[in-house]
Amino acid sequence: MAQGTVILAFSPDFCKERSMTTNVELKAKLACLYAGAVWGLFWIPLRALEDAGLHGLWITVVYFLIPTVALVPVILWRWRHVRRGGFQLQLTAMVSGGALLLYSTSIVYTDVVRAMLLFYLTPVWGAILARIFLGDVITPSRIFAMGLAILGMLTIFGLGTRFPIPQNAGDWLGVCSGFLWAVAMVRIRMSTSHSAIELTAGFFQWSLILSAGTAFLLAPSHIPSIEQTLPAIPLLLVFMALLVLPGTYASLWGPKYLNPGVVGLLFMTEIVVGAISVALLAQEPFGIRELTGVLLIASASMLEPILALKHARANTR
Repeated sequence: MAQGTVILAFSPDFCKERSMTTNVELKAKLACLYAGAVWGLFWIPLRALEDAGLHGLWITVVYFLIPTVALVPVILWRWRHVRRGGFQLQLTAMVSGGALLLYSTSIVYTDVVRAMLLFYLTPVWGAILARIFLGDVITPSRIFAMGLAILGMLTIFGLGTRFPIPQNAGDWLGVCSGFLWAVAMVRIRMSTSHSAIELTAGFFQWSLILSAGTAFLLAPSHIPSIEQTLPAIPLLLVFMALLVLPGTYASLWGPKYLNPGVVGLLFMTEIVVGAISVALLAQEPFGIRELTGVLLIASASMLEPILALKHARANTR
């Protein structure tokens, strides 16, 4: 038995398969880093719609309407795959879409950076859920990375000046969106047969359905006019085509091959890009405290990919 194991470990096919797995995981980590960076600019069109005078609940409806309409041909083209995915595919898309709705609404009702920070308790939720439902091991390096990330969040959030707890409804929406996203990442990992194409289409479809239902229920008298939304449409179209659609695909493809806790850490590039873009474009504060927090979070986000790259290089020698 031991001899067979040794032969298997040194066989060319086994080494090739292991190398391919490592390469896929590395690409998945890079995809999540990219997706996080894209989501760091997610707030810009939302604030443009807010400046146009749209009600907070209707902002997300308009935001999700454009990619949903753009993806209708994809849904029709891939309808056989959508049907094959069945209820489980739709449930995963619904959970991820619900997370996006809560996150988008939190950005409208609280500061952008606060919404991002509270959402990014995701690595903690993801690591715990992955341990319970997937049996994944929480490694010392992952615990260290999560510690760095949380310290960075608390630093930006006001560690040493006030107790960093959610202060308003927007903050709590950010916390809930992070937990729901972690649930979605676990479901994606458990159902790797679902294509990222169908997940992306379902993601926006359910985001639109849930946001429209909420808006019609709670703010039926605030339906936006075409005159209100028209000035923001060019910006929305550019963001959707160049950033949001490819970023969403990456954010739903990468988690298929990674631990949900790791996914949460990699997505934290959003905080780095978001904090810097908010400081530059929205004139929100960005001083030593914010810079320190960003550096800590960036270090936590890069730790897993760096270790994976070193491991991949060691395997090729």
